[in-house]
Amino acid sequence: MSLLTVFLSALFFTLLGVVYVKGYDFVKSRSPERLAQFYLVLATIRMLLVATVVAIYVIFSTDRQASIHFAAMFIGMYAVVMVITLILKH
Repeated sequence: MSLLTVFLSALFFTLLGVVYVKGYDFVKSRSPERLAQFYLVLATIRMLLVATVVAIYVIFSTDRQASIHFAAMFIGMYAVVMVITLILKH
């Protein structure tokens, strides 16, 4: 797995984090009663995006070992981001 892959994965989760924080602030200021719904929708979208990225990488990769390492790293990053999100609760 290349350094570029790790960098792009970190960038992906950073962008998702920024979307979460900005979206949370927007929903909180305009419609705070919908925060739970916002979190559920964003968590679902994040999960589907992660699954899609992993699936695309696995499908188009020619190296089985690299696919396994990428999937493990990406899902591990996803788990860390979810734990951080739950701990911070913005």
